[in-house]
Order: sequence, then C-alpha cells, then structure tokens
Amino acid sequence: MKNNLEASKLWESGLQNNYGTPNISLVKGVGASVWDVEGNEYLDFLGGIATNILGHAHPKIVYAITEQAKQLGHVSNLYSHPKVLELAAKLQAMTGQENAKVFFCNSGAEANEAALKLSRLTGRKRIVSTTGSFHGRTIGALSITGQSSKQKPFKPLLKNIVFIPYNDITAAKKVISRRVAMIIVEPIQGENGVVVPDFGYLRALRDLTKKHGVLLALDCVQTGMGRTGEWFGYESEGIVPDVITLAKGLGGGLPLGAMIAIGDCANLFTPGSHGSTFGGSPIACASALAAISVLESDGLLARNKSLELTFKLELSKNPIVSSVRGSGLLLGIVLKNEVAKDFVLKLQGVGVLANATSDSVIRIAPPLVVTDDQINKFIEAFRKVAQTHER
Repeated sequence: MKNNLEASKLWESGLQNNYGTPNISLVKGVGASVWDVEGNEYLDFLGGIATNILGHAHPKIVYAITEQAKQLGHVSNLYSHPKVLELAAKLQAMTGQENAKVFFCNSGAEANEAALKLSRLTGRKRIVSTTGSFHGRTIGALSITGQSSKQKPFKPLLKNIVFIPYNDITAAKKVISRRVAMIIVEPIQGENGVVVPDFGYLRALRDLTKKHGVLLALDCVQTGMGRTGEWFGYESEGIVPDVITLAKGLGGGLPLGAMIAIGDCANLFTPGSHGSTFGGSPIACASALAAISVLESDGLLARNKSLELTFKLELSKNPIVSSVRGSGLLLGIVLKNEVAKDFVLKLQGVGVLANATSDSVIRIAPPLVVTDDQINKFIEAFRKVAQTHER
C-alpha cells in the first residue's frame, strides 16, 4: 500500500459500503497526532469518536497490554481473572454505590442491549427514549435511537418504544407511569450534535422515575470516563441512576463496554440470561485499568474543565460560529451556515481531523492528553478555514 488512493481502492474492493470510502489511511499515532500512509501528520481531534481517551500509543497502556498478553489472553466468562475483578471493583467504587454490579461487553450498542434485556426482567415492557438520541445500531439499540433516518431502512423494530423530546420534563411526566420499564437518556446527546440539557433535567427525571418505580438508564457511552470532567457525565446533578452504560473511552482504545446496574436491578440477571464471549477480556480490562490510573494520577478530569473554557472562548471569536456547546472535551461547534461537512474536509486538508454531526455542527473530542500547543494549532487551523467561509 503506497498511498491513500491505493488504500481507498483496496477498501472498496474488500469492505462493504456501510461507511463510505475513507480518503486517508492512518498507519501510526502518538498522543493526539496521527500519520497517514503518505507520511502526512494530523491532529486527531475526533479521538476515534471519543474513544482514545489517552490518545494513541500511550506508554502505560502499551505496557499494560503487553504485559497482560504475556500472561493471559482470552478466557471465557466461565472463569474469572484478576483484571476483570479489579476493573469491576473500580467501576463500582466510581459509582459510589456498594450495591452496583457490572456486566462487561465490547461496545456501547451491546451495553444498551444489555440494559434493554435487564429492563424486560422487571416484568414491564415499555421503554421511553428521546428524540435525537443515539444508542447504537444493533436492532434493539436502534429501536431506542431517536433518529428516524437511521431507523427507517430496518423497520419493523422493537415495539413498545415511546419517544419524547429531549430536555422536556413536561413531556416525560405525560408518559412515565407504572407501565414503563425504563427510560434511557444521554447526559449529553453526542451524535445529535453535542446537545446539552438544562441543569436539573436529569434530577427531575430521577425524581419522576423513582415515583413510578421506573428504571433510569443513563447512556454515558460518549460522556463517560472523564470526557466531560466527571467520570460519567451526570454527577453534577447529584443523582444515582439505576443503570449506567459505558464503552468508548472505557477501554483506553480497546473494545470494551459495560452495563452497570445499581440497587435491586443489579440482581435481575441470572445464569444464562445474558452473556458475551469477549466481554471483559484480560487484555481489554488491563488497558482500561491503565487508562483510569493515568486519568487519576495526572489530574486530567480537572484539566478538562479549563480546556473547555479555552475552546469556547477562542472558537466563539470566529464570526462563522454561532455557539460552542458541550462539556469538557466533548464539544459541538455550531456554525451560522450549513457548511460543516465542507468545513471538516478543509480542516483535514490543513491537518486536523474532526467530525460533522450535521450540516451545521462540528464535533470535537480530542484525547484528554492533548497538549496546549496542539490546542493552539487547532484553534489557528479552525480560524484559517473559517476565514475561507467568511468571504
């Protein structure tokens, strides 16, 4: 493979077309920088879609993975191993709830599928979700995803799913009853353009669900593992959900998801009711533990909030920018014109990787180890591209 064009042709000949054809092929990464097959360097401000929480090739993750691979690779969940026990205990402690229990899987969609199955074991069938939400692309997770364009080609989906507007507690009050098994919401709607609810929304949902005995599931797949400046992204509301789903940053770049159940619902799964061949593998758990250790020891969660202010202040200076929303290092740059896709392509042309979630919103989710110099380079690159759209 000599260049990006050849890589694109190989992609088209060997892979199905569900992603479209990438126009660059990445071969190396260090921290927040990546290089393509032609040697071009890019700032990775998408982070594997909020997954590479410590960037690429972090030495402590590399060491943890290598050492674990020397000792024990894959084992089924018919047996335990030290890393899965340690990680489960760590996640339990992070929730602050001694009665929390963890189910490990490989992705956010799988974590939300597990939450769906768990909710069925309450004896109730109805699920409430929100418009604009994204919970995954498997049939169950897609059924609770509030984006009709993603759902339409695959209907009929699961029944007894009710969608209500996000950040609308009045709408929630109209549908939450003792007939509902679970409501699932994101602390911030990432795929919908980094939409942030009003403070108090999650608290009001917690009060409402408690009143009717309904499970409150928080999909923290994108907000989790310190990305917002909190471990999961809801802590500032001072609530305890019944279910937390995680993935992306949890594995430090390796495939790892988790569904954490808290309280009585933590005992709903019984032997044979659910499973995952690869969930909680020794190598993925070792990577996760290393990532959490670095996040703690280097104070990266606290730094996030400072970086959030820097991005919001500097990016808002561009006349093309309407607003910058989000929390920590999960940010949506809202443009005044519907040029986000072209803007992202031009950013790539000047060495920056980002993502357009819609025609007017650019999402950035750089690794938490991004340097001040790299942030300044991004802000300058953004300014240069913005100037081409202001003319």
